[in-house]
Amino acid sequence: MAGQPYWESAVEKQIREAQERGDFDNLPGAGKPLDLSDSDDPDWWVKRFAQREKLDLGGALPGALALRKEAAGYPESLVDVRTEAQVREIVEDYNKRVLADRLRPAVGNLPPLLAKTLDVDEMVERWRPLREEREAEQRRARADREAAHAATPQTRPSWWARLFHRG
Repeated sequence: MAGQPYWESAVEKQIREAQERGDFDNLPGAGKPLDLSDSDDPDWWVKRFAQREKLDLGGALPGALALRKEAAGYPESLVDVRTEAQVREIVEDYNKRVLADRLRPAVGNLPPLLAKTLDVDEMVERWRPLREEREAEQRRARADREAAHAATPQTRPSWWARLFHRG
């Protein structure tokens, strides 16, 4: 056992054995300097983890900020909703959640952060042209598919296929 310490811990033994097997050879980033550009940020590791794993941290936002983020996406996020009644229902549900968030007790010494309620009729008016545009795109795509299908020559089944399909 020349060159090895007289006593090594179980962890050191596993590391040494992995090095001898070559488990640490050719790892990604080997020979490159470490990226320490954001090391002064106390949450650098969380941000890097979220970026590496492609996580959506929208669910980690406080209530009012999550509501504000949701409202910023309206009415574009409602384009897939088919009927005006469903749009009204979604916006009314949003307004109920805003009012419920306002009833929560304030935490800390900062003023409470509030989200604004939305005008349902205004949101429906902004949704209508977007939905009409989406429906027009779908009609054009359907017409293009039908035209492409009509343009393909219809071939007659072979005599072999016709023979066996007669029953």
